[in-house]
Amino acid sequence: MGERWVLVADDSTFRDSDAFGSYAAIGDSFTEGVGDPGPGGTFVGWADRLAVLLADRVPDPEAFRYANLAVRGRLLDQIVEEQVPRAKQLAPDLVTFCAGGNDIIRPGSDPDDVAERFERAVVDLTSAVGTVLVTTGFDTRGVPVLRHLRGKIATYNGHVRAVADRYGCPVLDLWSLKSVQDRRAWDADRLHLSPEGHTRVALRAAQVLGLPIPADPDQPWPPLPPRGTLEVRRDDIQWTREYLVPWIGRRLRGESSGDHVSAKRPDLLPL
Repeated sequence: MGERWVLVADDSTFRDSDAFGSYAAIGDSFTEGVGDPGPGGTFVGWADRLAVLLADRVPDPEAFRYANLAVRGRLLDQIVEEQVPRAKQLAPDLVTFCAGGNDIIRPGSDPDDVAERFERAVVDLTSAVGTVLVTTGFDTRGVPVLRHLRGKIATYNGHVRAVADRYGCPVLDLWSLKSVQDRRAWDADRLHLSPEGHTRVALRAAQVLGLPIPADPDQPWPPLPPRGTLEVRRDDIQWTREYLVPWIGRRLRGESSGDHVSAKRPDLLPL
């Protein structure tokens, strides 16, 4: 990504970034930062990166406070039960709320029902915190194990946008972020973003909030050499063995990747 600070076009009219002296992130593995490894076995992720951009915009960056309550594997109802009350208690200027993705990918789930529960949580949050930024789901046409869920995700995204319109929430539209459709934006498990993918999402979130950003999150990737059929097949076999089979196994056993995991930043603290 480039070093020059630029302002790029976006579809948001939200321009209240000077008000954000504190920020709390709630959600699942996406917001926890899985795929973007940090020191000591923790993860960084787009929310942590957004917090840095927000802190740079306040007169005294050391006074900026940030909490990340997200835990991998959490379903919407778990986020509402565990994280929303804590976010309300902290009462930050900004909350980012990404939830429902793990519900949508479950067999038999109804995106209309998930959206109704999502809306109730947004109503609850907006009554207690400054601004609630909501996120849509990614376009999964390039994700083999999730490609067939594209229609359900699109339906849920429509609901998320409608909820945002009703309650004045800025929207981090991940479906429209074309740069994350490149395989380099994704971790080896093909389910979580890579560090560069998280960086591009953080830039897009800052853009939606009206902040100046150092690079366009949708700037093209450098070209890659063509891949042969055998190379693609070998990668698919390795991915199936290392990631898909264990993922299916956890689901069959009723286990979650977030079992015994707690929030990495449960309090509003300086960066």
